[in-house]
Amino acid sequence: MGQVQRDFFETEELKPLPLKSKAFKSQLLKWVGNKQKQAEDIISYFPERYGTYFEPFLGSGGVLGTLNPTKAIASDVFPPLVEIWTALHSDKESLKKWYQDRHELIAVLGKKEAYKKVLDSYNSTPNGADLVFILRSCYGGVVRFRKKDGFMSTPCGAHNPMPPEKFSQRVDLWSERTKGVEFFLCDFEESMDKAKRGDLVYCDPPYVDSQAILYGAQSFSLSRLLKKIDECKRRGVYVALSIDGTKFSGKKLCDVDVPEGLFEQEVFINVGRSMLKRFQMDGKSLEGHLVTDRLLLTY
Repeated sequence: MGQVQRDFFETEELKPLPLKSKAFKSQLLKWVGNKQKQAEDIISYFPERYGTYFEPFLGSGGVLGTLNPTKAIASDVFPPLVEIWTALHSDKESLKKWYQDRHELIAVLGKKEAYKKVLDSYNSTPNGADLVFILRSCYGGVVRFRKKDGFMSTPCGAHNPMPPEKFSQRVDLWSERTKGVEFFLCDFEESMDKAKRGDLVYCDPPYVDSQAILYGAQSFSLSRLLKKIDECKRRGVYVALSIDGTKFSGKKLCDVDVPEGLFEQEVFINVGRSMLKRFQMDGKSLEGHLVTDRLLLTY
């Protein structure tokens, strides 16, 4: 632990938090790259005590939901996504109805045509009500956009979308687990600037080696994020960063240019076989595509 963090805990009193968190498998949103299966391992590397928890690349909130924080700030730059998270707190019954209304189209049109209708509606006017159904219905939660115009082009998945009754139960569960969270539509810099000494920021940005087709990835700047992490570290904020690790069952170490001395620890988290790679390979065998993520810690 660096001197800044040691000095902080000698002068400030924070409520102790558990080092380990129980696995939490009930996803609200399907999302490629979701860290919910790995959240227990990731959380085990969090500091024993910290103030407010920040997650500035929220996505489907796998780590957030598993952590179940007392006080947190979660944010993203994707307006339809933040619309879903905001509804979870402000009007969860409307969130349930968004999903139910679109799911009912399946009985009338069939799954693929219902999906196409909702996808066309979303592409005409991006919104959270359509997106919540799309995320639970599209192939593997791959939120893929055409680079030239932002058109969402992910096909319908082979699975049957979750029944509305079960989704409603998930909404109730997630509403309870995130009751200490404030949700914001903003860039990661704006969110991280709010973090104070002794707070914890967990970053799970688009990966530079593999996720160029995913939402927000084309405009994401890793160098800008690393600069902001350095600023946080200098003022005594803990930062944990998930980023490209190894591919091809450990045979390839992804090249990520990280400034020397910025991080104090590096660990690798096993994430299994890549759903994004399966999508890109049209469902072919992924026996040689075991992947690990790199977890970099400033403390």
